[in-house]
Amino acid sequence: MDRAEKREFVADLNQVFNNTGSVVVAHYAGLTVAQMNELRSKMRGAGGTVRVAKNRLAKIALQGTPSEGIQALFEGQTLIAYSDDPVVAPKVANDFAKTNDKLVIVGGAMGETALDADGVKALASLPSLDELRAKLVGMISTPATRIAQVVNAPAGQLARVFGAYSKKDEAA
Repeated sequence: MDRAEKREFVADLNQVFNNTGSVVVAHYAGLTVAQMNELRSKMRGAGGTVRVAKNRLAKIALQGTPSEGIQALFEGQTLIAYSDDPVVAPKVANDFAKTNDKLVIVGGAMGETALDADGVKALASLPSLDELRAKLVGMISTPATRIAQVVNAPAGQLARVFGAYSKKDEAA
């Protein structure tokens, strides 16, 4: 990497650390190329990104960001997984680490909050923003549906009564 590429890499990572919902730092020593591609595709499919981080450049990129407290995590062969949704990157990384013991989650950050490995696992157990939105819409729409049924029930009953009287009058 020449200096211009390094500057660009640091600037990109700085934007990542400033603007994403969460960042997961993991060691990937021993992962095959196929396993790494599988992790990348799973993360991309969920709305996140995986990047291999050069430790020295990542530490420079962390300076002045809310995630600055995680500099100590960048030791050894590290990668970062990040997403705008604070739950997506931890969830995908944690699920992948369960089936591949070569991926070891060492920590991460959510905004200014530095997380250890257990914190990342706890974050992974939470529902994603989309799941929370779906639950909220379901909770809101259920009472509205019930109200509509209650309001419409008397009108339907009246219509049936009037219909019965009109048929009775036609028959007579």
